[in-house]
Amino acid sequence: MTAGSVAAVDLGATSGRVVVGHVDQAAGALGLDHVARFPNGPVRLASGLHWNLTGLYRDLTHGLADAFRREPGVTSIGVDSWAVDYALLRGDRVLGEPFHYRDERNEAAVEAVHARVPFEELYRRNGLQFLPFNTVYQLAAERAGGCLGLADSLLLIPDLVGFQLTGEKAAERTNASTTGLLEVRTGEWDRELADRLGLDASVLPRLVSPGASLGGLRPEVAAELGAPAGTRVVAVGSHDTASAVVAVPMRPEAAAYISCGTWGLVGVELERPVTTDAAREANFTNEGGVDGRVRFLHNVMGLWLLSESVRWWERDGSPIDLPGLLAQAAAVTTAVPVFDANDPRFLAPGDLPGRIARWCAEHGVAAPRSRAEFARSIVESLAEAFANAVRTASALSGVGVETIHVVGGGALNTLLCQRTADRSGLPVLAGPVEATAIGNVLIQARSAGFANGDLETLRSLVAHAFTPTRHDPAC
Repeated sequence: MTAGSVAAVDLGATSGRVVVGHVDQAAGALGLDHVARFPNGPVRLASGLHWNLTGLYRDLTHGLADAFRREPGVTSIGVDSWAVDYALLRGDRVLGEPFHYRDERNEAAVEAVHARVPFEELYRRNGLQFLPFNTVYQLAAERAGGCLGLADSLLLIPDLVGFQLTGEKAAERTNASTTGLLEVRTGEWDRELADRLGLDASVLPRLVSPGASLGGLRPEVAAELGAPAGTRVVAVGSHDTASAVVAVPMRPEAAAYISCGTWGLVGVELERPVTTDAAREANFTNEGGVDGRVRFLHNVMGLWLLSESVRWWERDGSPIDLPGLLAQAAAVTTAVPVFDANDPRFLAPGDLPGRIARWCAEHGVAAPRSRAEFARSIVESLAEAFANAVRTASALSGVGVETIHVVGGGALNTLLCQRTADRSGLPVLAGPVEATAIGNVLIQARSAGFANGDLETLRSLVAHAFTPTRHDPAC
């Protein structure tokens, strides 16, 4: 087994990056070379809130060109991104920039979907927690707006990037599982459900599993990137959380994970879905994982609460030093309110500090008085939500959680990790920060043949290469 290098494109809701991963399993070596990072965010148009996918594609191809200049031996490319959002196509033409999942159009669509198929039945069929922006609701809004009938195919964001690179249309299963149109037990499209919802199932592309080759780069793309002709694009866990969970150095039978970035995805890894009434009432989801695993988890609002508050405060042009703000938050000694981080009022962009203050007023508690107190309140509320979600995941799944692993950008937030340990009463192991890119790299490496083994084998390579930071609960 030889060593090799691959390029990982990791697209998040606030930024994207291109990383070259180097894997030498025989030597126990796993390394990342950060090639490019670029901003991402919504654009408000007359029709609503959209993603600038054209600009994002430009930025990621520039990053890939840099990757091939630095490492001509890159053997493949893998793409992951956030879930649920999609583009409609007619032939090879994209019908407008994709809607952003935080767009207001979804509100009326939820009622329309549940009028046709009650949520209790939806949950039995797709195993997904209720989130008003799940693809199935977005498509109902699309149908009501008259646009869905113009399309002959639908591609989720990483699948759309893969199509632009290769010309091949396919849906990778981990991300497809977030649409609400994948049958939770068979992992196949639920065409009967689509029909009942008035959705044309013919727009749904063929399904592929992580590790499958999507094809070689189109010749003109290879020339633009400076890549060898025929360089493969490989399906990875294209939902970014699926890739992140690959790189959690855990024992699934005794651990919970928190993939913490814009969202905090809190859960456990299972062999089979849990679709009980109790799981539905707790709003836990069963999403596809790599190698047929199940990501049994709950979405918590995540660091969006902090980043959007900072963005609101900075609207007058005065920048805020986030590490400095968190240091001030850690030094707060007065009691701060713990609010419901999952309250839907915090979903949309805007004045989150004002909404937090209104939540406090409605619940008869004193609102934070300073930015440091707001930041501390957000951290405490997230830590409480994380701890509660871990306890619920354990109770619903039967997994005896002994350790919580925090990966992603939240692993750098020392205060959040410590308070999660304190509130859960469990040790928190923080890192790796770049878990999503690592998981993307490992699945490509296994597909290329310079890594092998099951997820536990791949995770042992992660554990050897990256040392987590331990946070023990305070006595």
